[in-house]
Amino acid sequence: MQAIELKAGMAIRSEGRAYKLVEVELKARAGQIHNLVIIKQLDLDTGRLSELHVRPEQRFEELDLDRQTMEFLYRDADSCTFMHPETFEQIAIPKSTIGPGEGFLREGMKLPVELFEGKAVSLILPQTVDMVVAETAPAVHSQQDSTLKEAALENGVVVRVPLFVSSGETVRVEVVTGRYVERIRAERKRGA
Repeated sequence: MQAIELKAGMAIRSEGRAYKLVEVELKARAGQIHNLVIIKQLDLDTGRLSELHVRPEQRFEELDLDRQTMEFLYRDADSCTFMHPETFEQIAIPKSTIGPGEGFLREGMKLPVELFEGKAVSLILPQTVDMVVAETAPAVHSQQDSTLKEAALENGVVVRVPLFVSSGETVRVEVVTGRYVERIRAERKRGA
């Protein structure tokens, strides 16, 4: 396929190496005839991130990734271990491959794992997770939603939340950025 057809999340072969595309951007170059495609890619063998600048018509071989839903079991110093629910096969994915979202993994979570030639190359994390605030400064009920304070979540990750959030409350957080999205209010029991 041509470079102009590439999208983030695809896997390609370039110069004999396999890559997962992290970001693909078409750049129109002012005053020049040819546009440019900028590709941020992750080497599936080494885990190194690199950037490639190519012409839109340059051709690449698209690779098929095998996607299997697996259950998160535990983490150690360098990796996170997942298990296939039917075969009980376990695989370890380096924390560096997972990225900053690794801190939001919870035991028992079922997530899609992408494999290339039997090796886990990426983990598809949810966009958001709901977490309990373990510790933060006392809530201040003011009209300012834009003022933020630090809050330690149940998983140890520290995020910035609005002043009205207090310890013990549940908040929704973006996994990749660690950004606060909203406070989750507990539903009241009927008849209470």
